[in-house]
Amino acid sequence: MITGLHHYALAVPGLDVADEFLRSFGLETSAESNRLVARCPGREQEQVLMVEGPAKQLFYVAFSVAPGSLDALRERLERAGVAPVEPPAGAPESGLWILDPDGTPVRLLETQPASPRQIPPVLSNIGSQYHRFDTPGWETAEDAMPRRLGHCLLFTPAMEPMVRFYTEALGLAVSDRIPGKVTFLNAGPGDHHVFGFIASTHPGFHHGSYEVPSLDAIALGARRMLDRGWSRGWGLGRHTVGSNYFHYMADPWGSWIEWFSDIDQIRDCWIPKDWDVPPQLWGPPPPAEFVSNLEPPR
Repeated sequence: MITGLHHYALAVPGLDVADEFLRSFGLETSAESNRLVARCPGREQEQVLMVEGPAKQLFYVAFSVAPGSLDALRERLERAGVAPVEPPAGAPESGLWILDPDGTPVRLLETQPASPRQIPPVLSNIGSQYHRFDTPGWETAEDAMPRRLGHCLLFTPAMEPMVRFYTEALGLAVSDRIPGKVTFLNAGPGDHHVFGFIASTHPGFHHGSYEVPSLDAIALGARRMLDRGWSRGWGLGRHTVGSNYFHYMADPWGSWIEWFSDIDQIRDCWIPKDWDVPPQLWGPPPPAEFVSNLEPPR
């Protein structure tokens, strides 16, 4: 029923700062009904929505639901004892709204996800496989902009209730776990994870992650932000669980935003496992504040 993460929304102090930060990251922004909406270049779909607030706060998360399946999902939620609610003040009214166990509003949109912009194949000469001939690789590494929102992770003090809610009531599935620390969820065949949770003392937003065409694009994006004065981050590296290349930038409100490329793709036969591994296969260790939940308790 749920086909993926559609977008996420934050309340932040200073939409002008948010606009500058998101455009530096590589998103296209527009002001719509007192809200700042950001999209990936070439993709007609909200990826992040921001509203003005006294402090950074997770406003809501939105998932796309396969056209024609919302009524079945509504019945599934009713059997699970999950009742619809009104959207939070200042949020769009469309969609089916519910609350998760942490009290975060969840927006369910019956819509087909918009296609990311098309890109040419990224040809490589790696190992014993050679695919790029008579073309300098550095000259083709020009497209460094995000193509789509891939996933986001939330802080939670209630890992197991949140996992049960999103799997049993909403139909996502566990991909893998680092017990006591992180749980990753998928929406069926495709990306290893589209959503997930990090253990914390209270709810909050940890990061949103955007796919870019290549490892070069990650590095070029980080360089672009550095040139514009945004220097605090973590990367470059390759994750263990999920396997994607990554680079994170700290946002102005105490959370993170990530470029990723080459994430694991899974099928229906995927079997989740519990892992005891660090978050990176290679790359610098994460800064101490990477798992600090600076969002004010609700």
